[in-house]
Amino acid sequence: MGSVCYLNGTYQATGEARISPLDRGFIFGDGIYEVIPVYGGCLFRLDEHLQRLDDNLAEVRIKQPLKREQWREVLNEIVARNQETHGAEQSVYLQVTRGVAERDHGFPDSHVEPTLFIMSSPLKPLPADIAEKGVAAITHEDIRWKNCHIKSTSLLGNILLRQYAYDEHAAEAILIRDGEVTEGAASNLFAIIDGVLITPPKGPLLLPGITRDLILELAQQHQIAACEAFITPAQLKGAEEIWLTSSTKEILPVTTLNGNAVNDGKPGKRWREMSHHYQVYKQQLRDSP
Repeated sequence: MGSVCYLNGTYQATGEARISPLDRGFIFGDGIYEVIPVYGGCLFRLDEHLQRLDDNLAEVRIKQPLKREQWREVLNEIVARNQETHGAEQSVYLQVTRGVAERDHGFPDSHVEPTLFIMSSPLKPLPADIAEKGVAAITHEDIRWKNCHIKSTSLLGNILLRQYAYDEHAAEAILIRDGEVTEGAASNLFAIIDGVLITPPKGPLLLPGITRDLILELAQQHQIAACEAFITPAQLKGAEEIWLTSSTKEILPVTTLNGNAVNDGKPGKRWREMSHHYQVYKQQLRDSP
């Protein structure tokens, strides 16, 4: 039995799903997406993901195709239908595009219905050596547009930036715009500077990450000094620890930046502490009804 997806009201084999080439998601990248990890069959912070989806759809003026309870039903059904092939740990991808219409840069008539696609993949565990070696990152000028808080399917800028990192044998490009560090090409950024865990404040130049918010919540719960503040490239260069966060990568410790060791070149004790709290949170989700 293969993977099962959901397309416009129908559950079907993922390999057999078909979308019109006139879909604006294909023609223009005119759509919004979310990626939700699943632990023990439970969707990770589903309300927060759905709220961000609501906000993004409203901002780009795409119709909301489902009500909140319908989203819950469909997403949980996708997890259940893929459990035999993918197991209880999954990564659910959903995207909503503006729909199928004649190619024109302006919005189509209001009768055009959005296209809704949902699929699931096995959630790949992080490499075993992360805790010992961490990952490498580079810094790069942010070449993307100015609405990075919108989780748009138009990701060519992010793709190029991530490839620049791969070309330098690094896992991520940390982005700089107008003298400030913002985020990674596909991750949020944290740095420990003078003993304080800092992440850049929310705004149009970075994605309001679900995992990012959880890290701040966990820091508050466990009396870890943390705040939202702007970070300069010089501060990043001298940081005691640097982390990258995302829903599927969780918390990655950066141990090499632009070819130079971060601190002693090993994952730091604060990362180990936060990683422990994060794993406890995940296990509580698995153990929930």
